[in-house]
Amino acid sequence: MIGWVARGECYNPAMSQPDIAAIFDPQGPLARATPGYRFRPQQLEFAQAVAAAIESRTQLIAEAGTGTGKTFAYLAPALLSGGKVILYTGTKTLQDQVFERDLPLVRQALRVPVTVALLKGRANYVCHYHLARTASEGRLVSREDVRHLHRIRLFAQSSTSGDKAHLPDVPEGASVWPLVTSTRENCLGSECPHHRECFVLAARREALAADVVVVNHHLFFADVALRDEGLAELLPACNTVIFDEAHQLPDTATMFFGEQVTAGQLLDLARDANVEAGKNAADTSGFTLSADELTLAVRRFRLAVGLDTGKLTRAQLKARGDFEPELDALDQAVKRLRAELSLHAERSEGLANCAARAHELAGRLARWREQEDLEWIRWLDLTQTGWQLHASPLSVAEVFRAQVESGARAWIFTSATLAVRGDFSHFQNEMGLEAAAAACWESPFDYGHQALLYVPRELPEPNRPGHTQAVVEAALPAIRAANGGAFLLFTTLRALQRARLMLTEALEREGLALPVLVQGDAPRGELLARFREHGNAILLGSQSFWEGVDVRGEALSLVVIDKLPFAPPDDPVLAARLERLAQAGGNPFFDYQLPQAAISLKQGAGRLIRSETDRGVLMICDPRLVHKPYGKRLWQSLPPMRRTRERAEVESFFAEVASAGAEGPIGLEAPARLSPTAP
Repeated sequence: MIGWVARGECYNPAMSQPDIAAIFDPQGPLARATPGYRFRPQQLEFAQAVAAAIESRTQLIAEAGTGTGKTFAYLAPALLSGGKVILYTGTKTLQDQVFERDLPLVRQALRVPVTVALLKGRANYVCHYHLARTASEGRLVSREDVRHLHRIRLFAQSSTSGDKAHLPDVPEGASVWPLVTSTRENCLGSECPHHRECFVLAARREALAADVVVVNHHLFFADVALRDEGLAELLPACNTVIFDEAHQLPDTATMFFGEQVTAGQLLDLARDANVEAGKNAADTSGFTLSADELTLAVRRFRLAVGLDTGKLTRAQLKARGDFEPELDALDQAVKRLRAELSLHAERSEGLANCAARAHELAGRLARWREQEDLEWIRWLDLTQTGWQLHASPLSVAEVFRAQVESGARAWIFTSATLAVRGDFSHFQNEMGLEAAAAACWESPFDYGHQALLYVPRELPEPNRPGHTQAVVEAALPAIRAANGGAFLLFTTLRALQRARLMLTEALEREGLALPVLVQGDAPRGELLARFREHGNAILLGSQSFWEGVDVRGEALSLVVIDKLPFAPPDDPVLAARLERLAQAGGNPFFDYQLPQAAISLKQGAGRLIRSETDRGVLMICDPRLVHKPYGKRLWQSLPPMRRTRERAEVESFFAEVASAGAEGPIGLEAPARLSPTAP
């Protein structure tokens, strides 16, 4: 049962159905604990639906628009449920926010004596074994890495968690981190000499003992798909599972339910085998030769598939003459190193671990080469620094459905973007949740007065060579009118880099002294901090800035999206899914591609209005939103903003914002309207 009582009394989980309305009342416990608390009917209804799902141990899919306050809406009934709760988030940013800010606040407000724990993936915790090994090898190539290593050693000696997020002096992207953390492949497990002091195991013990555990999506699939040691006990023990940022689940599930063999995995294996052999098998000569052969095979394989980046299917790869011979050579190199490691695995825990990794990678490579299952797609992803062989399932619905139905517990799936005009069927079909209840709560923000949707006239089609140039030129007047404070979001990194050069030149030509920040120049958190600090900056970003970014106030008043976010047609998994959908008699575009684009577009648009006082313009530089019949379906999936195609309306909007400041709603008496067939 769920119970709640007034402030000052003791929590009793055996009480009757709680008065959820009293919790969210303007005079209730949450209001007293939260400065600036606002009562939102949508938040209350959402919380009541979550409470009902927990009580009946059923499934609920809930879309809650920006500003609904969904975190409090699911935390309050979850904390009062009296059972173990696991909360999964899609990003570390939200995970830290929930654990460090939201969860303590709600727990204190409701006076519930629940224990809580934070659990992250292995790569987030310092590994004593790999730290000691890296320090003893003395192979760091830069002075910066040496300084970082020294700070990490001091941190490991004093920290109780080992969480690298608590060491801001070493950047998250520092090249030393992979050398001092573990992976599932290179963890020695119970054979590790530092097993008793392991930060990962300590975090898992806390998670198993806690009433509420905050985890990320990746660890859920590590539990289900990988059966990672120590995680398998977590899910069966819980009564309620909550997925926030649930729109990310289909992609994450596809990755984890598939298999990968990567250049990084093989190079790490070769390096670790050499190091372990030097320590524990110096009397043998085969290790160095086998490890060097594997390193060379990895690099030759990259050259054989070409210097370009991109994704290629198995069929496309077969057409390349050098591919099969180099794949054979790679396969043989892995097997030779596996054989060498197997002969000496008993000499040390490190060699035994390397032998197990070699066996696993050889098996994955063999399955990738031999697999002919029509339910799977095999493909290669080429990047600037390496490659990954993937085997991906065409559908994760059955596997995920089986997990959801495996026990009597409540499952809550929530996000600001799960439906297309109130229709959840796309998400339900992808995740096998057709039987789940679904509900949608609109944002409490007054988009009709707070925001304007602007599609400039006379823009070229997005596949034309001059489109990015036209986007920059069209955005300049809006940037000037807004005095900066703009996100320019691009669907490809190539377009982003082109726009960077064009925008820099245009700002100099126009005499606009506005700071320009670009994704990749610094970690995302640092870029956002600079953006907020400047107050008039322009930030150019791609996928990582389309979601999970919260900038409130005048620092962000213009969001420019270069084109509709349809998934790239060269994606092998997407192409295979669309082909199968067509063979089954469906319409690939309307049944799959369009809903996907609508959800992504809602995510990008969601960066604009983050509070009741925010004002801004959403500028979409894709004429298909107006000229194509499906465009209406896309803009109707966005929040109900006023719409215009006129630059003068945008300039007038920002002029009114500037003159009115933060006082009262700002609007246009007769805004121009978008039409699905307008020129």
